[in-house]
Amino acid sequence: MTNIKVYAVLTAKPGKERELEELLRSMAKPSRAEEGNLRYNLWQDSEVPGRFVLDEMYVDKDANASHRQSAHFQNYVGKINDLADRTVFVVTPVDVVAER
Repeated sequence: MTNIKVYAVLTAKPGKERELEELLRSMAKPSRAEEGNLRYNLWQDSEVPGRFVLDEMYVDKDANASHRQSAHFQNYVGKINDLADRTVFVVTPVDVVAER
């Protein structure tokens, strides 16, 4: 079993900063409750307040796929392109030290 890490960088479109933050915050609780979710953290860029970074981790690719099929993710997909430009990285471990 290989953990799957997802980093998403989302930059709000002009005037959409508050809506983006609200959407991303609404994803945290249901995502964290999913079976197979190990982490779902939302970060805000300290220099660009309208830029957010999602830091997610799942036990494996099936858990990540299940997240993408969830109702809350589908709601997110239906709204995100109007609110932000995004770049998503899905990565697997190469040389990783457990967090302390």
